Amino acid sequence: MPPHLALIGAGITGTTLSIALTRRHIPHTVYEQAPHPTELGAGLGFGPNAARAMAIADPVLGAGETEPVWIEFLDGTADGGGVFAGFGEGHGAVHRAKWLGVLLGMVPGGVVQFGKRLEGVERLGGKVVLRFGDGTTAEADAVVGCDGVKSKVREIMVGGGEVEGARCGYSGKYAYRCMIPRELALEELGIERVEVSSLGMGHGRHVLTFPVGKPGGEQFLNLVAFVTDANKSWPSQDTKSFTLPATMEDALRDFEQRGFSKTIQKLLHLTKDKMDKWGLFDMADHPLPKFYSDGILVIGDAAHASTPHHGSGAGFCMEDVAVLASLLEEIHGCDVEPYDGLHEVFAAFDESRGERDQWLVHSSRRAAELYQWRLPDTGKEHFEAMRRDVETRQAVCWGIDLEKVIQEARVDLRRRRRAAK
Repeated sequence: MPPHLALIGAGITGTTLSIALTRRHIPHTVYEQAPHPTELGAGLGFGPNAARAMAIADPVLGAGETEPVWIEFLDGTADGGGVFAGFGEGHGAVHRAKWLGVLLGMVPGGVVQFGKRLEGVERLGGKVVLRFGDGTTAEADAVVGCDGVKSKVREIMVGGGEVEGARCGYSGKYAYRCMIPRELALEELGIERVEVSSLGMGHGRHVLTFPVGKPGGEQFLNLVAFVTDANKSWPSQDTKSFTLPATMEDALRDFEQRGFSKTIQKLLHLTKDKMDKWGLFDMADHPLPKFYSDGILVIGDAAHASTPHHGSGAGFCMEDVAVLASLLEEIHGCDVEPYDGLHEVFAAFDESRGERDQWLVHSSRRAAELYQWRLPDTGKEHFEAMRRDVETRQAVCWGIDLEKVIQEARVDLRRRRRAAK
């Protein structure tokens, strides 16, 4: 029998992996702590690397059309000036909650179990036993943690919540996020700012906008306003809450006397009277030395939570899914003990993904410093050097030859299996 996997977390990463495993006839169950499907109602961007990864996971996911998009990097302190970079590759944006609904609709009935808050994992012989908050248990051959930034699986894997690497750290930045109805944004800003993705840079702040939705349907302008925190600590760490209540006045106050343009000011005035302030947490300060241990693997944000400044966090999660599903397919039906085969798969996955995933975490932090003119040779006088920097790093994010990476990972897995015999 092929190994039975327990996937923890029914977010976008967990459900996409479930779809990929279903297509490959690999038995699995998804356990989600929430009592029903839930996802943040915010925009989510997918670059061309994500599109390629989703097509590998399941061709149905990669069947949509991608269109060239121009991302404008603007001087946020001057209206109508400072465009210095753009990318012509395909890019798409979705409403997170609606996209999760699409994914869950592709998962076979009964695979996802809701209301299952993981509390512990024990190794019993060649199996792992999962213990949930409702008093129930489940058995599997291995656990894959897809449970995001606050991953319980990561905490269990490293040996407890107080162990270094168990929890994400505060990056020193937070963001106001809002989905603005397209018609309202058009009325205030005009079509040239609503139908183009743009990033307005400035001193200690930057603002990202991009359209979400297709013409003829419900459309929004997704706005994310990023702020460098003068306090350098998140006030709600003790409660493990990464969001705090905020108002439009809070956002306006954070940007006042920073010299931002009238366009940026108009955008901030289109935010909601009541909204949330999101603390940006990542794994930069205490990265995991490896993504697996004794029958447990973490992927996506659970393994390498990143700040969103490259717009590639979701794309790298999709790459993880594509590589892992392909490696599991390699041992599917082979004459190996499930645990032994999975151990080799997890090791090959870690070797394939570790360096690239960790690069994103650190490069994303650096990108925010560049956008907010907090690095040497940044600002209005250095747009050309900044353009080269942005384009070079974005090419790393989007330009991966995923088919080649997967083939190399398969070769590594075969080598490990031969060595284990």
